[in-house]
Amino acid sequence: MPADNPPAKFDALLPEEMARRAEQIGMKKAQMDFLTMFTLAILAGAFIALGAIFATVVTANSGGVSFGISKLLGGLVFSLGLILVVVAGAELFTGNNLIVMAWVNHHVKLRDLLRNWIIVYLGNFVGALLTVVIVYISQQHTFGNGAVGQQALSIAASKCELGFVQAIALGIMCNGLVCLAVWLTYSARTTTDKILAIIFPITAFVAAGFEHSVANMYFVPMGLFIKNFDASWVAAHAPDMDLSNLTVANFLFNNLLPVTIGNIIGGSVLVAAAYWFVFLRPKNTIR
Repeated sequence: MPADNPPAKFDALLPEEMARRAEQIGMKKAQMDFLTMFTLAILAGAFIALGAIFATVVTANSGGVSFGISKLLGGLVFSLGLILVVVAGAELFTGNNLIVMAWVNHHVKLRDLLRNWIIVYLGNFVGALLTVVIVYISQQHTFGNGAVGQQALSIAASKCELGFVQAIALGIMCNGLVCLAVWLTYSARTTTDKILAIIFPITAFVAAGFEHSVANMYFVPMGLFIKNFDASWVAAHAPDMDLSNLTVANFLFNNLLPVTIGNIIGGSVLVAAAYWFVFLRPKNTIR
């Protein structure tokens, strides 16, 4: 008689198994066709924007709450973005830095890695900007007697005031945590596992004030839309707010560019390359 099937394994995957899973997922992502990849990237940009909207509303008019608690709450609700990306299925540039594990192991070509990053980055930007347009048209920034719009302007302006090297460093730390969140989901057996694995790293990066390139594709354009297309509202509700640094040029070259560089370093080196080195690199068996 045939042997009984071994019992199904319900325990979370161990780190070495997670590394193999990350490599396989990276290979699949790199081979995806353009239309599928770009569509999923648009969705991811919109999903992260939804998390940003949630965080903006929750932290608006939080003068009666301590700085730390306000940042904690903002980070907790922002986790919605990556939860949607991972569970619903979407392509996020920052998380896709983990494809480096398959590239370093020679299972993905450099041109395919860069193709994925470029297409997904642009798709994320499109998804975030489309969300900005819809949210601006909805006049959501006027909610709470203008508190939501004031917070949106404050967030956008502060991001455009960062120094170039400072933004790189904040981007490194951010995507170290984002890629760790994605990495942890590779151990998951259930949807609940994935959600719980995401919440703490994402809450940490937002609460700590680190910089996420795709989130900023929503945060800063939202502030720019309010500033440039609703000047009378700004004059009435944020007359004392310094918005001189909130410009398209500062967004693109003093925030998005350095933050993207930092995100690539944080995700590709601190997480992907580190775990490749530990678990996937060829090892000499002679001791």
